[in-house]
Amino acid sequence: MLLTLNNLKVSCIIGDLPHERKFKQTVRLDVELEVPDRSASSDELADTVDYVEVVRRIESALKSGEPRLVERAAKLAFDSVKDLGAVRVKATKFGSVDNMESVSVFYP
Repeated sequence: MLLTLNNLKVSCIIGDLPHERKFKQTVRLDVELEVPDRSASSDELADTVDYVEVVRRIESALKSGEPRLVERAAKLAFDSVKDLGAVRVKATKFGSVDNMESVSVFYP
């Protein structure tokens, strides 16, 4: 079974240019986690992944990591929750280029 956290917004320092290192920007993440099938039958939090904890871990990793690249942001988010099971992260950064809305990366 797949649990998906959609459009998680994390405000953190991200970017390689000097002016980007002076203020927080919003990184948006979609996180896919494999959860045990038994969670659908048991209805107990102990039988699944606590997504509130997932959010807390990812926020902490990105805020403390201050990544320069969106690729690194995705890896930081992945590393913060990989012990919970199979996971995939999509990280998106906005406003990097004037005529482009966003840039995204999937990890792994």
